Amino acid sequence: MRAEIIAIGSELLTPYRLDTNSLFLTKRLNSIGIEVCRKEVVGDDRRSLDVAVGDAFRDGPGELLILMGGLGPTEDDRTRDAVSQALGRRQYLDDAHAERMRERFRARNMPMPEINLRQAMILEGAEILENTKGTAPGQWIADSGKFVVLLPGPPHELETMFDKEVMPRLEKVAPPHHLITRVLKISGQFESYVDATAAPIYRQYENPETTILAAPGEIQLHLRGTGATEAEARERVNELAEKLKIALSDSVFTENNEMMEEVLARLLLTRGLTLAAAESCTGGLVGERLTRVPGSSKYFLGGVVSYSNQAKMDLLGVPKRVLESEGAVSAETARLMAEGVRRAFHAGIGIAVTGIAGPSNDGTDKPVGLVYAAIADDAGHRVAERKFLGDRERVRVQAAQLALDMVRRRLASLTL
Repeated sequence: MRAEIIAIGSELLTPYRLDTNSLFLTKRLNSIGIEVCRKEVVGDDRRSLDVAVGDAFRDGPGELLILMGGLGPTEDDRTRDAVSQALGRRQYLDDAHAERMRERFRARNMPMPEINLRQAMILEGAEILENTKGTAPGQWIADSGKFVVLLPGPPHELETMFDKEVMPRLEKVAPPHHLITRVLKISGQFESYVDATAAPIYRQYENPETTILAAPGEIQLHLRGTGATEAEARERVNELAEKLKIALSDSVFTENNEMMEEVLARLLLTRGLTLAAAESCTGGLVGERLTRVPGSSKYFLGGVVSYSNQAKMDLLGVPKRVLESEGAVSAETARLMAEGVRRAFHAGIGIAVTGIAGPSNDGTDKPVGLVYAAIADDAGHRVAERKFLGDRERVRVQAAQLALDMVRRRLASLTL
């Protein structure tokens, strides 16, 4: 079964309100094997709403149409009217629900405005979905081989109603089908390289489907497999994932949609190693990411944000002559920063990052986006040079990812 979701409300077309309901619904639908094939946001304009609902019902690719929002009592709440027109079904006032609404108002010692009766208007043939968190009921309609569901917009109302009223109905009508998703994350490679390597493999498969996405510092391969049973769907995804992992080798840092810092936490704890960080252009971003993970105090000892040359000399022991001859943004400075922070914190591993985040350079002929990251441990040191593109924030994010990935690759090479 495939689903379409239409989020209704003019506020969702402004910069101030996000449609988070569709994320909740997608997760719930996927959990029972229903794939969301289209999402749309429509304002409260009746003409736009009529077109969207009519097109989705008549020609949409999904067997399930979910509309959320626009079930309130005011004149701009027009979802019921649009669905009534699209399905050719009249509405009637449900006296029982109208009385329940009046009772809610009486419990608050308030009279119910007559306009609220609009919320008790039900489409002929619809099943009423109880709203235990508000006054607007939902509706479930079976029509011409499709199912149409009307849900309220407030998340606390929608989520409760969907879990209690809609999920049990869907589990009865949705054909046996399971959807499994895995996300492979790749670091240290360009999107073009990842796709050139992976495409010859994933194109051999119609099921699972593969989507490639680019994010700052990483590339993601999303694998979505379906099957009549969960085991069948999982086997299909695992088969493709294993082939992609072999092709992409150690560039894959997780296959479980983890963040880089979560992967590092597991590796550092497993190997009983500690880490300290020296940062310049990232301004503490490496340390911030490491400490996002609960329990990071077991392996992350601390960091130094040595933004000035004086701080690099005083706190990390970088010699003045190196800063004058090589510059703050150089391979030698990065190495000495990593060794200095390791020594200062008595850490097993020291990492460092220095670079030019922009928008202007440091007065030298070195380009914006030039970054050096270094790692130092008992085995010695390693320095990486990169030239990142993008604005200041993108350079900082990519620089932090580079430093963390260097630790990940070093830890992955250690034998237990």
